[in-house]
Amino acid sequence: MQRRDLLRFSLGASAFLATTSLVGCTAQSAAPGYKVLRDDDLPLLSALIPVVLAGTQAVEALVLHSLDHKLAALSPEMLKLTRQLFDVLSLPLTRGPLTGVWGAWQQASSEQINAFLQRWQDSSLNLLRMGHASLLQLLQMAWYERPEAWAACGYPGPPKI
Repeated sequence: MQRRDLLRFSLGASAFLATTSLVGCTAQSAAPGYKVLRDDDLPLLSALIPVVLAGTQAVEALVLHSLDHKLAALSPEMLKLTRQLFDVLSLPLTRGPLTGVWGAWQQASSEQINAFLQRWQDSSLNLLRMGHASLLQLLQMAWYERPEAWAACGYPGPPKI
């Protein structure tokens, strides 16, 4: 491991550990109208949805409610890990250094969000690559499970029995 890689890893690990120790400080109750998603999660997800699902007819509210339904079905441990990922991305202390998005998610441009996603996808840190894959899979599953998404991708729906 080169010195630069070690420094980068140390910064990322320090930020992650600092954030996970602060997780207890973030609101754990669900936002109104949701079972699991919290008020702090919504700006992040609202910024990611149009970028991750670009080229689809995804409706933000439908994706958020599908995602909430999926998260409510997770095991407590998986939900905890997912919330930690959302916390790392939402807290200003870690958001800037880890994503390159220094302001609020609501002000982030599509280019900034794409750069963040590319940065995590190509990261030498396995933890960031796993975070990238998790974000994409969660949002894509939340949209493509919906009947509104099926026609655009040529899926006729499940067989009728």
